[in-house]
Amino acid sequence: MIAKNLITDKIPALKTSDTGLEALGLMDEYRVSHLPIINNEELLGVISDEDILQMNHFEEPIGNHRLSLSRACVQEDQHIYEVIRVVAETKLSLVPVLDKHNIYLGVITQRKLVEWFADFTAVTNPGGVLILEVNEKDYSLSQIAQIVESNDASILSVFIHSHTDSTKLNIILKINKMDLTAVISTFNRYDYIIKASFSESHYDDFLRDRFDSFMNYLNV
Repeated sequence: MIAKNLITDKIPALKTSDTGLEALGLMDEYRVSHLPIINNEELLGVISDEDILQMNHFEEPIGNHRLSLSRACVQEDQHIYEVIRVVAETKLSLVPVLDKHNIYLGVITQRKLVEWFADFTAVTNPGGVLILEVNEKDYSLSQIAQIVESNDASILSVFIHSHTDSTKLNIILKINKMDLTAVISTFNRYDYIIKASFSESHYDDFLRDRFDSFMNYLNV
C-alpha cells in the first residue's frame, strides 16, 4: 500500500485569499485541525487551527499574516508506513501528498489511516488475541504459525514489540478463533510464555464497539 491509494478528495485545500473564518469553518465541517494551503498546484504548507486563532483579524485573508506553516508532506509513491511516521511525528490530523513533480494531489486523513490499519490488522474480524513473550534469539514466526495451524486455526495478523532495555520480544497474534484454549495449550507444551490472551466474545464485541466509536469521532 502506497500513499496515493489513500488520498481523499473530500477535503478542500485553502488559498491564501481565504479568510481565517472560512478556514475554521472548513476545519469544523470536516473535523480536522489542519488544512493545506496551495497556490495553484503548489503546496505552500499546512495551517492549524491554533495558527488561525493567533491571528488578530479572522476576517482577513490568511495570506495577509505571517504564519509558521508546517512543511510536512509525503510523496505519492511512499509506503503507508512513512505516512504513519510523518503523522505520528508531526501530530497532524492530515498529511498532504505530492506527485513526483511536487504537484499537490490531496491529503490523507487520520481516519483513512485508522481504516487502513483496522483492515490490515483484522481488528474488526472475529477472533482471539494472544500475546507471547520470547527471547530475540528464539523467535521463529514459522514455528509460531505451525503451532497455530496445527490447531486448525490461522493467524490474521501479527505484530512484534521490542524493548530497548531487554532482549525479550512481545509477539501479538490475532487468530481466527474465539476459543484459544487448544492453541494456548500447544504453546505451553513448546515452553512459550503466554503474557495475555483475549478470547471471550464480549471482548471482541468491545473492540469493535470502541473502533466504531473512534471512527465516528474521526468521521468526515
